[in-house]
Amino acid sequence: MKILAITQARIGSTRLPEKILKTINGESLLEIHLKRILKSKHISKLKVATTTEPDAQKIIDIAFEFGVEVFQGSVNNVLERFYNSAKNEHPDWVVRLTSDCPLIDHNLMDQIIQHAIKNDYDYVSNTLKPTYPDGVDVEVFKFSALERAYEEAQLTSELEHVTPYIWKNSTYMGGTLFRSDCILNSIDESRLRITVDTVEDFELIKTLIESIGINEPWQTYANLLKENSLLQELNSKFLRNEGYEKSIKND
Repeated sequence: MKILAITQARIGSTRLPEKILKTINGESLLEIHLKRILKSKHISKLKVATTTEPDAQKIIDIAFEFGVEVFQGSVNNVLERFYNSAKNEHPDWVVRLTSDCPLIDHNLMDQIIQHAIKNDYDYVSNTLKPTYPDGVDVEVFKFSALERAYEEAQLTSELEHVTPYIWKNSTYMGGTLFRSDCILNSIDESRLRITVDTVEDFELIKTLIESIGINEPWQTYANLLKENSLLQELNSKFLRNEGYEKSIKND
């Protein structure tokens, strides 16, 4: 059984250009992200899906340092880029990650992978009903589901965000095309934000990493954040999934 993890990474960013190249203690956010993913016990391979933008070579160079292959594709049709990253690998399962989540957690990844495979779901994530902090998002789905989305998705929001066609048509969301489930946290911590999309997000992540390093489980970072209300306030004004909401307006 082949489980392919693909993380999306690009240079361009509207609010914080080259955000994944920003460094903390001498390591870029992309390096930290890749290091944490590679601790997974269940993924067979990790690939970076990047773009053909100028300076994308900076992403490629970092990936190669970790022995991670790179696929370059469309800037805006991320579903196409993601599918083309996967198709020649012939995976059974695909794990979708995004590089603006430097504190992604390998144990949580493995939990979701195991749940999907054990129950033979087409799609499982911890995002259909958000209860985890924004920044530890994991989606696991069969390659067959990705292929069907690639062949059938048409809306702008479906092309720019890879999985909406799958989860909108999944059983957890009332659809019929894909069997799905959502992993829920024991308590709702969805208000916490440990992703990086703005200067404020970066300052928060920088504080967390400078305080306790890059090797802690996601819960440790969340607990530190909960203990510091001033730190929480740094980026609390930003909404979850703002990019997806913007895409919906363009449908």
